[in-house]
Amino acid sequence: MGARKHIRAEVRKEARKKIAVAKLNNCPTSPRKMRLAAGLVREKEVYQALHILKHSPLEASARLYKLLRSAIANWQEKNPGVRIEDADLFVKEVAVDSGRMLKRIQPAPQGRAHRIRKRSNHVTLIVDNKEIV
Repeated sequence: MGARKHIRAEVRKEARKKIAVAKLNNCPTSPRKMRLAAGLVREKEVYQALHILKHSPLEASARLYKLLRSAIANWQEKNPGVRIEDADLFVKEVAVDSGRMLKRIQPAPQGRAHRIRKRSNHVTLIVDNKEIV
């Protein structure tokens, strides 16, 4: 039983070696706006995704561009001696979750107050290489 667990652990370790993860926490953009930018690059090749984010008018795409560059650098660190062009990298997964919310008060007419919610998000980006089976 112990040997089987060890073999499965080795297989998982080998599978984790080919993927790279980059995280962005407490990004001061609303999750809804970030999901629009994330949808543009999901399942795209890395260079195509970089090009899309670089030329996108969305404000969130600049932060996602930087995060994608970080994920590529993490992949290079895990796989020394392998060229990115030969690896055929693509954006495997982009997850956008809501982060903390700053609550502020906005003055309103007749002595009232409206609550303003300044939203933030957490983004997790996973880069993988395509394997032809």
